[in-house]
Amino acid sequence: MKDGARKVSDSTSQAARVPAHEQVYQKLREQILFGEIAPGEAVTIQGLTERLDAGMTPVREAIRRLTSEGALQFQGNRRVIVPHLTDANISEIIFARQWLESHLALRATERATPADHQQLTFMDDAVDHAIQQGDLRNYLEMNYRFHAKIYDLAGAPILSEIADSLWLRFGPSLRVMIGRVGTQNQPDKHKAVLECMRTGDAEGSARAIREDMLQGMEQIRRILEISGDDR
Repeated sequence: MKDGARKVSDSTSQAARVPAHEQVYQKLREQILFGEIAPGEAVTIQGLTERLDAGMTPVREAIRRLTSEGALQFQGNRRVIVPHLTDANISEIIFARQWLESHLALRATERATPADHQQLTFMDDAVDHAIQQGDLRNYLEMNYRFHAKIYDLAGAPILSEIADSLWLRFGPSLRVMIGRVGTQNQPDKHKAVLECMRTGDAEGSARAIREDMLQGMEQIRRILEISGDDR
């Protein structure tokens, strides 16, 4: 079997081992995370079964889980929405993320290998390419993957899970913000983080990732204030 065919076969086999309800949950989670369902947009359970090409039972289970995580809210009449992000929400998220992101980046710097540095560089290059191409969807995904990789490297699963769950809260509004200002206006501190990681400067990594987070969250705040979407 050729390498390409083997990789496809392995990927298909791995997907087949994931329970159907978990696959549906992950698909819906990503649609929320990357803003494909806009804040305030009401969707029906039936509509989601068609959107996700899934049965009613796994869709209901996915909705239940995501509602408990604060990513969805029930509206009655079998409808759910992605909640709007308020100014108070943003303040709370910043309060939580400024410590979590910094601490996880510090730990990741202490544990990362040259192979990890290479993978993070590849992800950052993909972010840059998405910015250049004006590719909103890929920008959102690869920016998230960059941060998620740092969480994974930190070796702190409880803290990483908390940090990851916060993306469900602000991810949809991040897409709204970038959709209005464009990918070209999205500077980041990724290269500063990478340089500090390569040289083993854990404190520098922590500072750079905190600045990166604050830059993005404050931009979301400004856009929501201008548009009147914060409530």
